Amino acid sequence: MVSVGVIGSGTWGLALARVLSLNGNDVTVWSAIPSEIDELNETHRNSRLPDMNIPDNIIFTKSIEDACKNKDIILFAVPSVFVRETASKVREFLPENQIIVDVAKGIEKKTHLMLSEVISTEIKRDGNHENVKVVALSGPTHAEEVAVDLPTTIVSACEDEDIAKFVQNIFMNDNLRVYTNNDVKGVELCGALKNIVALAAGISNGLGYGDNAKAALITRGMSEIKRLGLAMGCLESTFDGLAGVGDLIVTATSEHSRNNKAGKLIGQGYSVQEALDKVQMVVEGVNALPAALELSEIYQIELPIIFAVNDVINKGHNPAQVVKKLMNRDKKSECEKSILDTTFENTILKNKRGKEMKRVITYGTFDLLHYGHINLLRRAKALGDYLVVVISSDEFNWNEKQKKCYFTYEQRKALVEAVRYVDLVIPETNWEQKRSDVHEYHIDTFVMGDDWKGKFDFLEEEGVEVVYLPRTPEISTTQIKEDLNQND
Repeated sequence: MVSVGVIGSGTWGLALARVLSLNGNDVTVWSAIPSEIDELNETHRNSRLPDMNIPDNIIFTKSIEDACKNKDIILFAVPSVFVRETASKVREFLPENQIIVDVAKGIEKKTHLMLSEVISTEIKRDGNHENVKVVALSGPTHAEEVAVDLPTTIVSACEDEDIAKFVQNIFMNDNLRVYTNNDVKGVELCGALKNIVALAAGISNGLGYGDNAKAALITRGMSEIKRLGLAMGCLESTFDGLAGVGDLIVTATSEHSRNNKAGKLIGQGYSVQEALDKVQMVVEGVNALPAALELSEIYQIELPIIFAVNDVINKGHNPAQVVKKLMNRDKKSECEKSILDTTFENTILKNKRGKEMKRVITYGTFDLLHYGHINLLRRAKALGDYLVVVISSDEFNWNEKQKKCYFTYEQRKALVEAVRYVDLVIPETNWEQKRSDVHEYHIDTFVMGDDWKGKFDFLEEEGVEVVYLPRTPEISTTQIKEDLNQND
């Protein structure tokens, strides 16, 4: 049994307070609105969750200090726009190693911080809470269903696996299955941006469009979220999981979704403000739009559906005309790889198919290709039968490595493809993709130069052999550039 303080008495906070209480924990609920606490103390009912029975042993308080002091877990269940302010209020009542679980979904304007980051930075502002741990609890969950014990799944996301599992154990029961994930940023990005896509799905519904349009919005919407997430260093698997496509499906299709409801009203001709007034609850998709647009600009990622929603919500454009513009964009392929790349890889695989085939992968920039690069590629290929070379994209080099290449990515790719040891060249767009690459390409051996020694040993946990090869000592791209500059 643990003691939990729930900060926020909205539908989601109350539904989870009930779960925690029924799991045998001591639960105290606080609200910034005193009248809500009075009503809950008097009736133990919530008008928006009329079928939910609130356990009698849940304590409702107007004192934020009582809700926070001596609690094993603090559950943040407040709208995203109030998260920083609330974190500032609770800071003085928390111990140095407090565990905080955040269930709000959004991205802070201007700072572009995920809400777990907002909480963490605000709590640590006094310099006395460096060991505070914040967990993002997210997934395809509507309070209306959790409140009546309908089967539900959710994700406990934290970089500290032990803390993620601790929270998993506290919340999990016969009706609520909890998974863990260490990709906190990916989980929270999905939670914020899926609300915008749900607005789009609602607008589509309000315009009278059918299931075809809704399916397209869900599919292509997740594609946009994933593109941005990968550029930000998130793991691809997160977008294919509960916090990703799972949460998007339920938010874009459910009658319980406030974002979907608001979008439908807007599609039917109501103004944005009229729609928000009718929903009578926070519509987080509207709040997430500014940060989404700024992140798109920062990472140079195109988000057509999110842009279209912004045109309707913040620019007052006619929804039907926005859809027409969206449908008439330039023609594109759904495949990220070119047909040449796909055909080339399939041909190699066909020729080398067999139980003994061994796959090797290596990474690099490969600018000003020289014999040191060739030596590395030759030795890497000698370790197996099929060599995948991952070349840093121009955006990745500039944004993450602060490095400008002489040759563009396409030029570097063409040069490396011409080397007879190389079977396939793919782009590197973020630091985190190595884990997903070794699985997607069925890699047996991961190879890097020995100046990276020890940096990628974690891949051994994925069942991959990690090899660090000595570099050719007398040659490097940096040295070539320095020598050329001296000779100018």
